[in-house]
Amino acid sequence: MITARKERADSVRNRAALLAAAARLFKEAADPDTVKMADIAQAAGAGKGTVFRHFSDRIGLVRALVVEETQQLREQVVDGPPPLGPGAPVAERVPALMAALLDLKLNQRALMLALDRAGTGSPYLNPAYDLWHSEVAGMLTGVHGREDADYLAHALLAAVRSDLVEHLTSQGASPGQLHAGLRRLCASVLAHGADDGV
Repeated sequence: MITARKERADSVRNRAALLAAAARLFKEAADPDTVKMADIAQAAGAGKGTVFRHFSDRIGLVRALVVEETQQLREQVVDGPPPLGPGAPVAERVPALMAALLDLKLNQRALMLALDRAGTGSPYLNPAYDLWHSEVAGMLTGVHGREDADYLAHALLAAVRSDLVEHLTSQGASPGQLHAGLRRLCASVLAHGADDGV
């Protein structure tokens, strides 16, 4: 029994070390494809087999790291104080969440690109997307009705897709310009409700 507990504790520590090493390497990477499983293992002081035992493959590691890196934002959106958390007016909460998502894509550029390229076949199939879509659609339902809110939530989230953010920044757009455009987009969506025929 004592040995089993020690192994579990070691496993938890190894997983945490691997995620920390992966987070650092993705943060430093200009291109997510340059971050290899062997590099992560070496940076964590572990064998490559240890990485695969914990995460199965690169997709599993990227998904686990995204969950780790977005945990605080997810908690703020679900249970935190306004404007990200429940209780703020929709006109404040939607722009706050979209700005937070844009910051996430800007600050975790390589990791978020890695998730989009992680072999899911679609960025809409990653686990985090469902949460963001559900939250934005829920906020917009009172403004636009359920069916329109579902589509408009997808449209807003498309504005902070990693590949679009990467394209715009590579063309010289600054974070300030991206945020300004996103605020205008949110304002436009929120200004026209279901009664306006949207």
